[in-house]
Amino acid sequence: MQFLDSDSLGRALRLGAMLSFLLVWTTACQQVPASGAPRGAVLYSNCEPCHGADGLGRPDIEAPAIAGLGAWYIQGQVKKFQTGLRGAHPDDFGGLRMRPMSKSLQTDEDVAAVAEYVSGLPSHKPGRTILDGNPGRGGQLYKPCEACHGANGAGSEALNSPRINSNYDWYLAKQLQHFKSGIRGAREGDATGAQMASMVESLPDEQAMKDVVAYIQKLK
Repeated sequence: MQFLDSDSLGRALRLGAMLSFLLVWTTACQQVPASGAPRGAVLYSNCEPCHGADGLGRPDIEAPAIAGLGAWYIQGQVKKFQTGLRGAHPDDFGGLRMRPMSKSLQTDEDVAAVAEYVSGLPSHKPGRTILDGNPGRGGQLYKPCEACHGANGAGSEALNSPRINSNYDWYLAKQLQHFKSGIRGAREGDATGAQMASMVESLPDEQAMKDVVAYIQKLK
């Protein structure tokens, strides 16, 4: 699979920033329901260019699948983008694109409405794109992850751990790299991010990350 180079990503980010005001203005002109998932469905139109109408993401621009994630998790991540706990690092191209879009949701109620709508979209198990991971070794490396994400990767709201068994392998690998390098989870105040960054220290190198992601892709 071929992804955008840094120059192309930069152009995409600039285009996204230019379009964000237009998208917000377009949504504001629609008849928006008062609350809940119906309101979220309308507000989600701003998210569709990257995450798709079905919430299954766009690998060509490195936009992850978000369909079926817990509403609590979606709300938490949107708030992190809004406050700069996530998406502020200069090497986080996806986060830099997401951060201005998150601010189109101007109230906590709007964030909750979109989260409720997205959590109700059916998830889909994507195919593998990382072919040199060893799921057998990855199963052993995943053992510490079970404490939060569960043996089947379904996550736990009580532990603030998202579902990870229905997203792209390339996205999971990139996020592990981001936690490892301090691009994600290093900002003061990001308690859950810091916890994850600490756990990633058990993965010594890129191959270990590929192995654990290969194992996660086998989970249901």
